[in-house]
Amino acid sequence: MTQTSENVTWLTQEAYDQLKAELEYLSGPARVEIAKKIEAAREEGDLRENGGYHAAKEEQGKQELRVRQLTQLLQQAKVGEAPADTGVVAPGMVVTIAFDGDPDDTLTFLLASREYASADIETYSPQSPLGSGVNGKKVGQDAEYELPNGRTASVRILEAKPYQG
Repeated sequence: MTQTSENVTWLTQEAYDQLKAELEYLSGPARVEIAKKIEAAREEGDLRENGGYHAAKEEQGKQELRVRQLTQLLQQAKVGEAPADTGVVAPGMVVTIAFDGDPDDTLTFLLASREYASADIETYSPQSPLGSGVNGKKVGQDAEYELPNGRTASVRILEAKPYQG
C-alpha cells in the first residue's frame, strides 16, 4: 500500500480486501457487540461510577474513529500494481539506506502508508521526515531529513525495489 501527495492511496488487491473486511466487521458485528456491552453496563446502575460503562464507551469511540478512517481510506483508494523498478524511490518501494555514508549502518524499510504496515518489514510514511527526504531520490544519491531534535541527518540510497508483499 502506498500513498501519494494527491491523497490517493494505492493498494494491492490483497490490502484492499483486508481493509474492506475490517471495515465490514467493525460496521456490523463489532457495533452490535459494543452496544451489548454498553447496555449491560448501564443495567449495573449509577453511570458516574461505572468503570465498565466508561470503558465500553471509550472502546466504542475508538471503534467509530477506525470506521471513519477506513471509510475515508477506501474511498480514496486505487487498486493497482506495485511501482515500476526504476531505481527511483517512490511509495510502494522497499528502500535500503546507509546512514551518514556508513555502508555498515543500514536500514531497509517499506515507503508506504503506515495504515497497512506489516510485521515483516518496517514501514515509513512518505510524509515522515525520512520518507519525504528519500522520496524521489535515485539509487546512489544522498538525501537529507530533519531529526526530532532539529538537526539534519544524511543518508545514501543503496537500493530501491518494488515491494513484493
